[in-house]
Amino acid sequence: MILTVTPNPALDCTWHVAALTPGDSHRVGAGAERAGGKGINVARVLHATGTDTLALATAGGATGDALALDLRAAGLAHRLVPVAASTRRSIAVVDDGRGEATLLNERGAALSPDEVTALLHTARTLAAGAAAVVLSGSLPAGIRSEDVGLLAADLVATGTIVIADVTGPALMAAAEAGAHVVKPNAAELHETTGCADVLTGARMLLERGAGLVIVSLGADGMLLVGRTAPDRPLRARLRRTLHGNPTGAGDAAVAAVAAALVQRGSAADLTDDELAGLARDAVAWSASAVLMPQAGEVSPERERLAADVIFDTDLTELTCH
Repeated sequence: MILTVTPNPALDCTWHVAALTPGDSHRVGAGAERAGGKGINVARVLHATGTDTLALATAGGATGDALALDLRAAGLAHRLVPVAASTRRSIAVVDDGRGEATLLNERGAALSPDEVTALLHTARTLAAGAAAVVLSGSLPAGIRSEDVGLLAADLVATGTIVIADVTGPALMAAAEAGAHVVKPNAAELHETTGCADVLTGARMLLERGAGLVIVSLGADGMLLVGRTAPDRPLRARLRRTLHGNPTGAGDAAVAAVAAALVQRGSAADLTDDELAGLARDAVAWSASAVLMPQAGEVSPERERLAADVIFDTDLTELTCH
């Protein structure tokens, strides 16, 4: 079983327009609401692809009730820690003509000390039955980066595979705790390390203790750098650029990585061929998510897309944006 931990979930609200014109009024059809947040998106993808998963998150207020209702309707196994504040919302307006999405993400309310304790205790308890734990998303006020680091260190010590898709000091804390995989995007890597060069930033996280760094590069694919061979970075991308809704593409990549490592039974000592297979799956699943209308979904086209993944050796142009 793969446990996903989402401290700051969201009720995702999505509208589609033929063309988005800033400052103008738009008449749209009924929007869609669903439970979201990075870890929930990962769990949803894993569930859809047949992997046993459990989603842990917080929930509060009317938006929290709507989040819980959607999780039940989706048949997604979950555990929700009740909190006083309302669950935040994430607004996506998808321009169907351009194939682009404009996002408005609420920050989320602070958690009380008791709520933080309850969430972390529940995570440790549920992780006892998990082969892997995915720590995902932003942290609401009240949860410290040190809390993420301590949780990751505890899980690593028990032999649980730990994948961290968090940002800023929490990402560094997860790396220093020995997380097996950390997955920032280029901007998050820059924020965390201060390095404008993607490869230098990734190697910094390896030096701090991470086992494998996977950097999302948007349409330029992904960069994978492992501790066992930091001098042999691997960049994977599609042959062509896809247009659609990129919300959740990174979460689909995390789901692919988690599923592959659990099937392998370990995140240690990946061979070059295994790293290439991991990269191929991550890029294909991420790309297939772009083709879907909402986050947390992957297209059946992912197997065909995997055949279109190519590997580049020229990394000189990679910089954090």
